[in-house]
Amino acid sequence: MMSTLIQAYSRVPSSLLIRKTLNAMALSALWKRMVLFSIAFQFMEADIVAVVGPQCSMIAHTISHVANELQVPLLSFGATDPALSTLQFPFFIRTTQSDLFQMQAVAEIVSYYQWKEVIAIFVDDEYGRNGVSALGDKLAERRSKISFKAALPPEPNRSDVTDLLIKVALMESRVLVLHANPTVSLIVFSVANYLQMMSNGYVWIATDSLTALLDSRAPLSAQIMESMQGVIALRQHTADSKKKSELVARWSGLVKNQTGDNFHINSYGFYAYDTVWILARALDAFFNDGGIVSFSNDSRLRDIQEGNLNLQAMSVFDGGKLLLDKIRQTNMSGVIGSIQFDSNGYLIHPAYDIINVVGTGFRMVGYWSNYSGLSIVPPETLYSKPPNRSSVNQQLHSVIWPGETITKPRGWVFPNNGKELRIGVPNRASYQEFVSEEPHAGTIKGYCIDVFVAAVNLLPYPVPYRFIPFGNGHQNPSYTELVNKIITNEFDGVVGDIAIVTNRTRIVDFTQPYIESGLVVVAPVKKQHSSPWAFLRPFSIEMWCVTGLFFLFVGVVVWILEHRNNDEFRGPPRKQLVTIFWFSFSTLFFAHRENTVSTLGRAVLIIWLFVVLIIQSSYTASLTSILTVQQLSSPIKGIDTLMASNEPIGFQVGSFAENYLTEELNIPRSRLKALGSPSEYAHALELGPSNGGVVAVVDERPYVEDFLSTQCGYTIVGSEFTKSGWGFAFPRDSPLAIDMSTAILALSENGDLQKIHDKWLTRGACSSTTDELDSNRLNLSSFWGLFLICGIACFIALLVYLVQMVRQFIRHSVGEEISSSERGSTRSGRSLHRFLSFVDDREEDVKNRSRTRQLQMSARNGSEVES
Repeated sequence: MMSTLIQAYSRVPSSLLIRKTLNAMALSALWKRMVLFSIAFQFMEADIVAVVGPQCSMIAHTISHVANELQVPLLSFGATDPALSTLQFPFFIRTTQSDLFQMQAVAEIVSYYQWKEVIAIFVDDEYGRNGVSALGDKLAERRSKISFKAALPPEPNRSDVTDLLIKVALMESRVLVLHANPTVSLIVFSVANYLQMMSNGYVWIATDSLTALLDSRAPLSAQIMESMQGVIALRQHTADSKKKSELVARWSGLVKNQTGDNFHINSYGFYAYDTVWILARALDAFFNDGGIVSFSNDSRLRDIQEGNLNLQAMSVFDGGKLLLDKIRQTNMSGVIGSIQFDSNGYLIHPAYDIINVVGTGFRMVGYWSNYSGLSIVPPETLYSKPPNRSSVNQQLHSVIWPGETITKPRGWVFPNNGKELRIGVPNRASYQEFVSEEPHAGTIKGYCIDVFVAAVNLLPYPVPYRFIPFGNGHQNPSYTELVNKIITNEFDGVVGDIAIVTNRTRIVDFTQPYIESGLVVVAPVKKQHSSPWAFLRPFSIEMWCVTGLFFLFVGVVVWILEHRNNDEFRGPPRKQLVTIFWFSFSTLFFAHRENTVSTLGRAVLIIWLFVVLIIQSSYTASLTSILTVQQLSSPIKGIDTLMASNEPIGFQVGSFAENYLTEELNIPRSRLKALGSPSEYAHALELGPSNGGVVAVVDERPYVEDFLSTQCGYTIVGSEFTKSGWGFAFPRDSPLAIDMSTAILALSENGDLQKIHDKWLTRGACSSTTDELDSNRLNLSSFWGLFLICGIACFIALLVYLVQMVRQFIRHSVGEEISSSERGSTRSGRSLHRFLSFVDDREEDVKNRSRTRQLQMSARNGSEVES
């Protein structure tokens, strides 16, 4: 098998190929491409069945075109350019990992540390551009982005690198991703260290070319290692195995015996070793499947004459497709682990080691795999478990960052180029307590401005900014247009009384709200005059009815319980009916004259008197409030009343209330009237809808509270029907929004936010009015528990009384003789009549009749004995 592979290569003069390749690498980019084409064509003149290599992605692009035409599989263990796809180049087989996965690993590291922007530094060739393009796509999937693409010429010198890094240092992002070959990487880190860009606050993430150098040439000189302290780098993961250890040992011995050089095998070396075995096994399977090494001329090249290129000598490998299929079907265990190709031509289970350059070497901080994401466990141990990419399972060990700190860098700073943040502020014509511009001084002041300044002062870094008024000062500006200025890059932020609403959060990021602000309805109110029937107002109609019925019900229950034993509850029917009414209603004033003698009657009366006490106290308190506290009323009860009517509604110019009323509540725009100031509010409300005014005004609570502090004839009706707040707006994914939110929370916790509120928004005399529009009547819902307890007590007392009566009636009936005529269908009716009569009789009379009957029976029995 191996001899076949060797024979396939023996026909090509390798020394000539290597010499020409090295010469080509020394030329300019344009001549390099031309020479590489020439080399590739000369190389393909030989009858070959497969090509292993090259290590360079740019050369792989060139040779892949030729390999496709001649149907010769091209196996590359070093071409990681994600643009090399099997769709464009079917005969290209990548036996290493694509940079597509490496850039995904970089993007997940950036997302793990919650950075939003990075700067990509790369060499401006196909390898660099395509890798950075893949990085941009993967970052975008996680709501991050490349803020600047710093491109180096293909063969940069130190001056080129210095000029580029100076430009990078003036930018905002401090997360730098380096994607370049080892030679360029060393120059970049050397210059960065000289420019103090390897200090505290910076983040450097390097791709696997750096680790390839560290693995193969370690230990590097102290000067080189000093220039890259704190760098995070990726390395293609290869699982530890016996095969790997044996190969490392054999390689070390071979290099030491033949060259004496300290050159170690790196991850690309492991993939190169396995690539040869992949091809060898594929050739073995090719021949076992009846494959034949034969070639045919390409008819398209037969008549072409192009310089010194002997195109007629090129032959198409007839078994190329069969060999390609055998390579794609590879399933073996190599030095790198399990080797298989998926449907897209990628090796399965792409994974990378994440290392941290520290001291004279590096330390492992974790792993990344396409299967499980970031972890501190080797990927091969997770393949047997279900994939779990939840944020909880994404873990890395601590990193020693540049500047020898373990504190995670913020990842950004304000650019050190003298640029100030352009902060837009609304130039209001009304409610200038919140934000306003001094007419002559040109300064911006107000409650919102003081909150912003106080929050900026709490930030751990300086923030240069300048306020730019938006609006003419004669009319409130449109806040939607103001926020949109951030999208058009006219403002870097917006500060003021900016409501946080859904439409705005889709285009900008807001800070934590610094004041609550929901929409409320303000309407005029009138003083209610006292009524001769005011004494009925404390209770609702249901409450009056239920209370009256319970008075009667308790009176009847007590009468039933006391009727047999208490002479005060006996007498003619008319007298007993009057007694029931008198007793029940007299308990309202605890003035009942009748005494209760039965235990059950007393129990019911005690519970009822407790209920009466609660009802009486509540009635007295409510009536006192009605007669002594000024009552206000309004026909508007809240937003539902406005929606049901056709009256005009006022709103503040520039407020989001207009869109909310029309789009969310479907109120016709023709009903809405724009008002620009508190005086216009009062005038429109005073006129009313019939005189060209409005029935109510819908506005945000802070404005309304400020309006009510000076206007006593109006009040908030109903409840707040939206929940929102005011915040400061910044561009999407702006890190400043997060830090400002933290500062606002700190202001709230230390009390400074309340102090600023009291300074600007101290409420006047009218603002403390909390009178309700209608007195809260006492409803049945507040007392049904008491009535339930009383009703249950009455029911239990009646039940116990009934059981006692039945038992006494049965004992009383045993001593009486029941004639045969009383049997039959009328028996039950006569028995019921006798029972009711028994219950109606006085208990003492019943006992006397029972004793008399017993004496008569005793006398009759005695006379019978004597006879």
